[in-house]
Amino acid sequence: QRQLVESGGGLVQTGGSLRLSCVASKMMFSFNSMGWYRQAPGKQRELVATITITEGTNYADSVKGRFTVSRDNAENKVYLQMNSLQPEDTAVYYCNAQRGAIHYWGQGTQVTVSS
Repeated sequence: QRQLVESGGGLVQTGGSLRLSCVASKMMFSFNSMGWYRQAPGKQRELVATITITEGTNYADSVKGRFTVSRDNAENKVYLQMNSLQPEDTAVYYCNAQRGAIHYWGQGTQVTVSS
């Protein structure tokens, strides 16, 4: 079964924090790469952070030092801890699992940062 379910989005003020969670099916959690992408209104979907079994973590320059991606292998979960949130972080955040060139997506969770 291929399933990714996000939670944890919401409305937060500038400078605040949120923690996103993604529960993956066991099959998808075995994929080498998991992580988070986001899509703001009128913009293309962009990589936020990924965590891989072989290469560790990778972050977009815009979130380095503020966001942390992690995975809990016992719970089949991937997390995104977001600190020092800014209005430009407002977007729908999608959990992602990648196997080779194929991407799988969750339904997305809205994150809104008010100024």
